[in-house]
Amino acid sequence: MNYIIYSDLVVFENEVKSSFLWIKDGKFHEISDTNPNNDLELKSFEGKYILPGLVDSHVHVNEPGRTDWEGFETATKACAAGGITTVVDMPLNCSPVTVSKDKFYTKLDILKQDKLYVDTGFWGGVTPDSVNDLDELLKSGVLGVKSFLIDSGIDEFPPMDIDALNKAMPYLTKHKKPYLIHAEIDNGQGDGVNITPKYSTFLESRPKSFENEAVLQMIDLSKKHKTHVHIVHLSSADVLDDIALAKANGVNFTVETCPHYLTLEAEQIKDGQTLFKCCPPIREKSNQDLLWNGLKTGTIEMIVSDHSPCTANLKLQEEGDLKGAWGGVSSLQFTLSLIWNEALKRDFTPVDICRWMCTNPARLIGLSHYKGSIDLNNVADFVIFDANDTFEIKQDDILYKNKISPYCGKQVTGKVHNTYLSGEMIYDHNNDLKNPSGNSIIKPSGLN
Repeated sequence: MNYIIYSDLVVFENEVKSSFLWIKDGKFHEISDTNPNNDLELKSFEGKYILPGLVDSHVHVNEPGRTDWEGFETATKACAAGGITTVVDMPLNCSPVTVSKDKFYTKLDILKQDKLYVDTGFWGGVTPDSVNDLDELLKSGVLGVKSFLIDSGIDEFPPMDIDALNKAMPYLTKHKKPYLIHAEIDNGQGDGVNITPKYSTFLESRPKSFENEAVLQMIDLSKKHKTHVHIVHLSSADVLDDIALAKANGVNFTVETCPHYLTLEAEQIKDGQTLFKCCPPIREKSNQDLLWNGLKTGTIEMIVSDHSPCTANLKLQEEGDLKGAWGGVSSLQFTLSLIWNEALKRDFTPVDICRWMCTNPARLIGLSHYKGSIDLNNVADFVIFDANDTFEIKQDDILYKNKISPYCGKQVTGKVHNTYLSGEMIYDHNNDLKNPSGNSIIKPSGLN
């Protein structure tokens, strides 16, 4: 594994420029304006972008226990096809949920077979009943933990109350790992809403105030415990000023949002379109514009998929039942193309996109010293991306298990042609996937 790649469009942390990248032993060995070694094979990708491998820190793989919804093999295949070289699995909706060291090891046991097409890390979880298991869980190698402040939809993963949060957060501070929060609190303002097939009724049942109240609570608790709090899938733009102020005052607080909040609009969702149901919900165009501004200012640091799949029947598409349908958007594999289209329309750059989808998620999971950017001695995870290749998202092309998505039929411009993991090509859009070569990322407490 010793060769050189070239493009006139290599995306670094602060610029796009022409570069030769010497790949040796799975790392970026040398970066130069001229060919550093004429004796080696040269692969030219002139006219195509070379991007860092994407890091998607929010994916529900659901294995073990709900492999009819998804699984590590199918999820990581879709990652490879989408330019994602590092993925982090959520502690639900697998069964058992990953709330103790033993349950984490149960998940790891199923990965002794070759199932991973990309490198895969793991979030743990904490619920009111599992706080006493948190210290050992954090020591065992999870990258951090997640909790809900509202019903998760999974009985085994109940929400945290204020007492449980105050007990849990000192453990996160001690281990210097992030605390991921599904930030919605049911404050009663959605009570009495009759959810019909009309999307606006579902939106009324999950008002912005659910998120706003939860985020403000977590700002206070982050400040109190000096804990790194990370808000997952922010959809309400109302709290961006509060978040920005908290950060300016030194609160250790980070925020992600998702492609569905940035590319889909509540006003455009037709009655009974259950594929669009997720929690928190897709909101109005005016709110979406403010989320993009939050990315521009850096108040929101990253974009991740929140791939939350289920079997097709649970979406109740024929019934158009927005109340009963499982909430979650399936988009893994297409997130880069979706964001590329929308970001460039709004005058953002490939550097911005890679900051949101590569560098900052790598920093969240504590791996920015060798993942998430094209830099000397970083692992050679990279993507060949043709920004001029237009394609339609089709059901037949989906590689994750349940081939449903609100994006099917959408035309996008910009396509992943090749994905490389540690210098080895794992995906070729002409010849599909190579053999699985991903590794589990285990990060015991105390390691940097």
